[in-house]
Parts: sequence; C-alpha cells; structure tokens
Amino acid sequence: MRHALLALLLALTSSACTAAVRDCAWPAWEAFKTQMVSADGRVIDASSPRSITTSEGQSYALFFALVANDRATFARLLRWTHNNLAGGDLGARLPAWLWGRSDDHRWQILDANNASDADLWIAYALLEAGRLWDQPDYTRLAERLLWRSAAESLLWMPDVGLVLLPGRLGFINPTGTRINPSYSVPQLFARFAQVDALWAQVDHDTQRALIDAAPQGFVPDWRLRSWQDGWKPDAQTGLLGSYDAIRSYLWIGMMAADAPGRAALQQRLAPMAAKVAALGRVPEKIDTQTGSVSGTPSSGFAAALLPLLAATQQDDALAAQRAHLHQHPADANAYYAQVLTLFGHGWDQGRYRFAANGNLQPAWAQACPP
Repeated sequence: MRHALLALLLALTSSACTAAVRDCAWPAWEAFKTQMVSADGRVIDASSPRSITTSEGQSYALFFALVANDRATFARLLRWTHNNLAGGDLGARLPAWLWGRSDDHRWQILDANNASDADLWIAYALLEAGRLWDQPDYTRLAERLLWRSAAESLLWMPDVGLVLLPGRLGFINPTGTRINPSYSVPQLFARFAQVDALWAQVDHDTQRALIDAAPQGFVPDWRLRSWQDGWKPDAQTGLLGSYDAIRSYLWIGMMAADAPGRAALQQRLAPMAAKVAALGRVPEKIDTQTGSVSGTPSSGFAAALLPLLAATQQDDALAAQRAHLHQHPADANAYYAQVLTLFGHGWDQGRYRFAANGNLQPAWAQACPP
C-alpha cells in the first residue's frame, strides 16, 4: 500500500509540475525576489545581523533570473554586483565575496577576497544570457570574467591536475592546499570549454578529484591536498559532509544523460541516494568515512537531493522527499534553504535542464519564447 501511495503521489506531482511550467510563471522565484532581493538588485541575507550580501547569492540569483526569463531583474542584479562588489569593472576585478554593514555601521565590502564558485556562476549566467537573449555585451563580459578567474583561481598540482582554488587568498599554506569539492560544477566547466579547451581539462581533473574524494559515496565539505602525503582530511572540518557538500549531489544529479563522466560520478554518489532512501530523510551531517549521520536540516536539503534520487531511480525516496518539501517548505527568509530549493525543485519541475555541452535549456525557450 505504501509503495502504491508513493507512486500515486509521484504521478500527481509530476503532472502538477508539468502544468506549472507550461504557463512559464515561477512563483518560487517571484517569492524569492519579494523576500530577498532589494529594488536595486542586492540579494540580502536577512538572517545575518549585518544584512550581508555575498557574491554567491548574486550569482545564484542571476542564474534563477535567467531560468525565469526575467531580464529586468537580471540587469539589476548584474549592475549592483558590478558596482558594489567589483569596483565598477567585473571584467577586470573578481567580485568581493562579502558585503554588508560594518562595525561602524557603514555599508561596504567586508572581505575583498573572491569566492571562485560565485565567479564562475556569474560567468556562466552571463554567457548563457548572451546566447539565449542575444546580448553580445553579456558574452563579452563573461569571457573577460572567465579569463580573470582562470588566471587567479586555477592551480596546477602534481598528480592531481588543474584544481579550482576556493579563492585567490588563504587556501594555500605550508601544510597543503584546501579544496572545496562543491565549487566544481561539471555543467559550468563543459560550457566554458566552448570558450577555451583549458576548461575541458579542468572538468576532467575535477571530476576525477571528486570521485577520489568520496570513496564511500559521501562527499566531504572540504579536503586538504598535502604537499607530502596526498589527499588528507581537512584540518578544520575533518571528514564532515554537510552544508557545502550537499551541492555536489545537486550538481551531479542534474548532469545530462549523455554528459561525459555522468555515469561514473552518479555511480560513485549512489550510496548517498541509498542512504536517503533507507533513512527516509536527508541528514544534515554525515561522516564521509563511516556513513554515520546526525541532525535534521531544512527542507532545502531535500530539494537538493531530488535530481540525484531521480537519476539513481530511487523512486520511492524521490516521492517521499517531494512530499516532505511540499509539507515543510523552506522559511521565506532562510537564504540557503531557498536557493537550494530553487535549484533542486526548479529542476524537478522541469523549469530547466543542462545539455551535455553545458548549455542551459530553460523551459521558456520552448514554451514561452521571448
């Protein structure tokens, strides 16, 4: 009986999703804009006492605006990022990762270091906006940003290849180099490879590093590449997989069926999908060596696992997490839970897909062309 009910829920949810996409409205994006995006284009994390804005938040919102075919909001987000995080020239200066209210109550950059994943999501959103909206200025800016990111954030490591530093400062030390696996997104690298073949090598090397990072099928938040002893647990976070690592399952789950490396990556991460199926929930924290779990996260984690559950054919677990997401939506002011939901649930609703070459395939391009 339980399996039959889950199958019915899965069918009804899929039917509702198809109908929702057909009219090209995206209520979740509209709600996110109302709650978190200022009139001038700043994504505000209201949970922070400093009302911070991050380059990550700006980059994700640019992507969602493109998925929603929301040109006006895209332009506002880009203008604010350009002026406030990059000193007025996003092509010449990687955006600062953190902006907000300082201790003396001034609104300013709080940390000028970059976040390389945000840099690349901004470049991707610009490239695809240039292509889908026929805006050559976006394409040119994306290419400048991409070259700047390659120059400042890529590092060649012996026996590893090209790796993406999390930022230009603070991640190389006498012990080794800290790497965040969730910063590497195969779809983005595949798209960038259309600009320069360097990124195809980055894609190859980082896919191999991700497989190496998860021998038991669970991705850690951080890893350390020791100068003497190869890959080691990170000194600060150890073997923990949690709020960073959740994105790795999301990215890999959303890979196109014919994308290079998809089968190997999804096979490696299949134990996480099986763990969710066995538990009936997505854990907040997981020991990536033993598989022991703890904590109950926001429903954003459930949304992030939807693509991987679908890809690994965990149909009962997929239906259960869809139901959980429906019954326990993310709090309106919970920034991270909201962006995970827009990514995972938006993909599950069919609002967008990624082609094998990294091109974005938004539903509006077919159902509601501009």
